[in-house]
Amino acid sequence: MYEPELLRTFLAVAQSLSFTRAGASLGIAQSTVSQQVRKLEQAVGRPLFVRDTRSVTLTADGDAMAGFARSILAAHEEAAGYFTGSGLSGRLRFGVTDDLALTPVPRILWDFRQQYPRVDLELTVSQSELLQRRVESGHLDVAFVKQAPGQQRGRLVRRDRLVWAGVAGAQLGRDWPVPLIVYQAPSITRSLGVRVLEQAGLPYRVRCTVRSVLGAAAAARAGLGLAIFTRSLIPDDLVELPAEAGLPDLGDIDLVLLTKQRIASDAVEALVAAIIARTSDQGANWSHPDLPPRSPLHGRE
Repeated sequence: MYEPELLRTFLAVAQSLSFTRAGASLGIAQSTVSQQVRKLEQAVGRPLFVRDTRSVTLTADGDAMAGFARSILAAHEEAAGYFTGSGLSGRLRFGVTDDLALTPVPRILWDFRQQYPRVDLELTVSQSELLQRRVESGHLDVAFVKQAPGQQRGRLVRRDRLVWAGVAGAQLGRDWPVPLIVYQAPSITRSLGVRVLEQAGLPYRVRCTVRSVLGAAAAARAGLGLAIFTRSLIPDDLVELPAEAGLPDLGDIDLVLLTKQRIASDAVEALVAAIIARTSDQGANWSHPDLPPRSPLHGRE
């Protein structure tokens, strides 16, 4: 009944209380603004503004129309986005570890939601082993996790290196247990770190147990011990310990996408393709991804 173009022009005048400023903001002539407002008033059958040579004010009907216009335009934009967007729809349950959530993944999810507005995306942030179980039990459709090389499960996104990291200048005494900062079990890096230290015959002591990568980084910054990080995700204020520190090699880690065993949906395939395309560069530095607004992710490894 009311054309969106007329409503936008009306709101521009209602907000600025000036036909001249409204025209400037819309990029149209003042005469065009006047014509469109007059056309809307004719459609409504009532005056929406009181105008004189010095001022413009809303009538009571104009004030009511401002509320209606905002609602109508919002519904119009929602409908346009629904019908002009991708045909993909449905529910998509995605899981990611919290350290991988500090990669470009939030930006990928943001872009995915804009491209596929009819897909209901649900996010779970947890530990790799827990996410894997949720995929296997059918509680997640796809998960981005870490796993030991050679397991041949899921789709390999990239292979990275695990390293010991701590605050710059940290010294390890040869006769002292290695101070460890570890995730709560079950944890791939916790199990691996303990195993290589035991195989090397090095004593260790768990100095701090954390639930998230933010906790591991905070404990390392406080000098409580050493944490294990994927090399490309070491926080800028922490450093990788050199080979001269005498700690055993931690080896590689695979970053993979796990999906349910049955045939994946088109939405799952679209998300998997987006993640692989945006994160598979082996040389990419993930420390400072371009995050979308309001996309904090917290959780476990």
